[in-house]
Amino acid sequence: MMVSTKGRYALMVLIDIAQNVQDEYIPLVDIAERQGLSMKYLEIVVAMLNKGKLITSRRGKNGGYKLVKSPEEYNINEILEITEGSLSPVTCIGSKGVNCDKATSCMTLPLWIELDRTISDYLSKISLKDIIDENIENIDNDIE
Repeated sequence: MMVSTKGRYALMVLIDIAQNVQDEYIPLVDIAERQGLSMKYLEIVVAMLNKGKLITSRRGKNGGYKLVKSPEEYNINEILEITEGSLSPVTCIGSKGVNCDKATSCMTLPLWIELDRTISDYLSKISLKDIIDENIENIDNDIE
């Protein structure tokens, strides 16, 4: 599994919105400036988040984006699934289950199924608030 730029940017956008004014819409240009990200690319990402009902938007003066839920109600798995599609480590496992002609004879299939489940379970336990509060176990052990 490799998280693309869309997935990483989506997390950055949602974290930025969560860390700033909760009751007002935040202009995309402000998010782009604070995060040092391309406006053009962010437009694609926020469209995905809006379509996935993770944010709401308003046009015009005082327009922008805001969260539809509180930060603790967003789990990382749902965010990445909206931007990445399947997070499965192999193509034969998807959101609709196993899709492989060799599934009955594949000795490695249980490995991939368990890895997929582990990734999903782990990401589902982490909320935006956990990231903002730096409340992820062993985060310091993985960074050098």
